[in-house]
Amino acid sequence: MNWLQDLLTNPNSIAHIVALYAFVISGGVLLGKIKIFGISLGVTFVLFVGILAGHFGFTGNPAILSFLQDFGLILFVFCIGLQVGPSFFSSFKEGGIRLNLLATGIVAFNIIVALIIYYALQGRIEVPMIVGILCGAVTNTPGLGAANEALQQLHYEGPEIAMGYACAYPLGVIGIILSMILIRYICRVDLEKESEAIQQAEEANPHLKPYRIQLRVENPALNGKTILQLQNFLARNLVCSRILQNGEVNIPNSKTVLHTGDEMNIVCAEDDAEAIEAFIGSKIEVDWEHQNTENKPMVSRRILVTQPSINGKTVGELHFSSMYGVNVTRVNRSGMDLFAARSLTLQVGDRVMVVGPQDAIERVAGMLGNQLKRLDHPNIVTIFVGILCGIIFGSLPFAIPGIPTPIKLGLAGGPLIISILIGRFGYKVHLVTYTTMSANLMLREVGLVLFLASVGIKAGENFVQTVVEGDGLLYVGVGFLITLLPLMIIGLIARLYYKINYYTLIGLIAGSTTDPPALAYSNQVSGNDAPAVGYSTVYPLVMFLRILTAQLFILFMA
Repeated sequence: MNWLQDLLTNPNSIAHIVALYAFVISGGVLLGKIKIFGISLGVTFVLFVGILAGHFGFTGNPAILSFLQDFGLILFVFCIGLQVGPSFFSSFKEGGIRLNLLATGIVAFNIIVALIIYYALQGRIEVPMIVGILCGAVTNTPGLGAANEALQQLHYEGPEIAMGYACAYPLGVIGIILSMILIRYICRVDLEKESEAIQQAEEANPHLKPYRIQLRVENPALNGKTILQLQNFLARNLVCSRILQNGEVNIPNSKTVLHTGDEMNIVCAEDDAEAIEAFIGSKIEVDWEHQNTENKPMVSRRILVTQPSINGKTVGELHFSSMYGVNVTRVNRSGMDLFAARSLTLQVGDRVMVVGPQDAIERVAGMLGNQLKRLDHPNIVTIFVGILCGIIFGSLPFAIPGIPTPIKLGLAGGPLIISILIGRFGYKVHLVTYTTMSANLMLREVGLVLFLASVGIKAGENFVQTVVEGDGLLYVGVGFLITLLPLMIIGLIARLYYKINYYTLIGLIAGSTTDPPALAYSNQVSGNDAPAVGYSTVYPLVMFLRILTAQLFILFMA
């Protein structure tokens, strides 16, 4: 039975370490699905199973544990950056500025409350441990990883800060949801009125999404003018996908001459439709499929962009109308339809709606790629080139006056910033950043569970003693204050002063803590998309700030 003993207890055995991780991760994921009062901890339960394994003496070689912990963290934050990158900068536009400022206020207040408690307790809690509690209180695992990495730069040899994280995390999840409930009752929110306000706002402020109208040319001023001149007159983007002239359907281009009585199928932004209709003529109903001639049948088809050479090119640069005799009316990206303006940049993974003759569409499909199998394979080169650049960038020392040790963004901050930039601007350097959502989630979850399992196993040896005999209950109480006070303060300001809709507000609260259970609760309460919009608006910036401030807190306070 020596083989079994070696498998269970030999910390230097690869088989033992793999088996240990398999047990911790599978057990943690399964237990994390259990809901208590409708709330589950998800994959974070891997941390607690790791702590339990470490407590009973199941551990591994420290060098291997550290490698798996850091590699998992890099994978996790890099995939997060790729996901949020495309929307990171656009989240600051229009109403997003106010939401992001409020979310930044929550992040700042979390740190302020942590500092006040730290000084009030007069050193009873060490700086690294208060940062661990802070990360657990706001349920932000990447921040914990960033803090761990910063401590390695300082050669810290104290207790594992994951103990503070583990103590604060469960009540942190409860505190986030509790703040939503308290704000609702303190402000006497009428959920029906909030739903009506959301619906009215959507009707009064249509998005720039593709809108299809069919018009008859009735304006005599357009007789003899080209479609390009029409666009210049209107100063609005529009695409005429088909035109009926003299009983024949054609695919127009910018030089097509208009005549009174022509019938046009136009795709434009929804809030431009009324002005376009008023200028051209009245609405009509045309069955374009039955208007097609036998010689030139017109079809519409979605074509998938899979050709890497197309990545980063604009619709105008590809000359669909003049070179191929087809028109592009809209582009679907990540489930959202975008109007096909000439300035719109195409990316691998886009689905382009093309209208034209069958043979011309086949040529366009060949040019764009339209090969689904290409998208089944993740772009490994982009991922690892990005990780390499991120590690190099994270290793650069930045000297700041008053701090004896130069600051490095490290293995969390460096890859995160580079991945955000690649996700947004990668096409400019011919990097194909498209990765299927399932592939991104797989890499991200693998990285997260490797990190959590490693941290739990390393912290498990002293965890029970710390909680039972030490300051475990103090960590729980401190974490709850760090969670609740900033959310209540900023939440009430957002509701009472800025009059932010309650459903948007609870999405903001969930996003400011990057907490999926809180978002799930918000969606369950609302029954509309407002919480998801609030969450996604602030999530990119908050995730960046949580990771960066966790490191800076350690380095400045140390």
